[in-house]
Amino acid sequence: TQSTWGNRISMHLLLRRFHAVAHALPRRVKIVEVGPRDGLQNESRVVPAAIKIQLIDRLSATGLSVVEATSFVSPKKIPQLGDAAEVMKGIRRLPNVSYPVLAPNLKGYQAAVAAGAKEVAVFTAASDAFTAKNIGCTIDESLQRFEPLFAAARQDNVKVRGYVSCVLGCPYQGKVDPSAVADVAAKLHAMGAYEVSLGDTIGVGTPGNTASMLEAVTAKVPLSAVAVHFHDTYGQALPNILISLQHGVGTVDSSVAGLGGCPYAVGATGNVATEDVVYMLHGMGIETGVDLEALSEVGLFISEFLGRTTASRVSRALQGKKQKAATTAQPASSDATTAKL
Repeated sequence: TQSTWGNRISMHLLLRRFHAVAHALPRRVKIVEVGPRDGLQNESRVVPAAIKIQLIDRLSATGLSVVEATSFVSPKKIPQLGDAAEVMKGIRRLPNVSYPVLAPNLKGYQAAVAAGAKEVAVFTAASDAFTAKNIGCTIDESLQRFEPLFAAARQDNVKVRGYVSCVLGCPYQGKVDPSAVADVAAKLHAMGAYEVSLGDTIGVGTPGNTASMLEAVTAKVPLSAVAVHFHDTYGQALPNILISLQHGVGTVDSSVAGLGGCPYAVGATGNVATEDVVYMLHGMGIETGVDLEALSEVGLFISEFLGRTTASRVSRALQGKKQKAATTAQPASSDATTAKL
């Protein structure tokens, strides 16, 4: 019948589109591990510098090429990260790993460089309402504040990464227009940000509006300079990452054990767990260079310190599998042995 032929043609076109997209997937994805900074900044329990240093060193040993170490913001605003200089001094830096830090302004940048930072990140948002709450100014004013920082970074040969928060929704404004995200991302890139990370700060995004947002941004910013940063509040982070991969994005931010949250975004839960992202990517045949087993152990370490179960489903599954194997491998009881004899 006509409807049957129509269905067949639609399915054929869908399959052709799937195969075209599948061939467009990146062969390798760079994971930017943000757990030590974005993951810990919202923790109410103070994490000692020694634990942070151990966390960073253990993450570095898993094959991750980027571990965001800390933030040089005012300790009055983020007390958890008031030990930034101590942490930077204490970590064991591997030659193949980058350790970027957050710097809100020139003062923060200078402190970061004095502590040995070779890369910094600046942050703004696609919502004026959010920047007002987060950094006390408008989007345009935040960009103006970055100008002396970018100038100093060029002189010092320090790389600068840009963050854009609330790209798929704002806790104060609500919906955010993709064109607003594209404008801010383009301005950051034009100022000198080698990479712009697009953050779904409150985790409200879906694959549909993620696709629309990425199409708007990549019309103004080179695809090679685009990264994505998803929180998993509504369980949409992995689908959104998949859509991003299908659009050619090759850099993904994530946090070990799903740590995270934002002090200025009430209700925002943790970042997508790095373990879950790596498991998905490896299952798709995409390289990351990360040892998943070792990464899972790091997630269990920091979760145990914080006194809670890891938010990574993959890590919980791996742990359960190990426990089951250990139980199965236990020798039979003496009673059972006697009965067999």
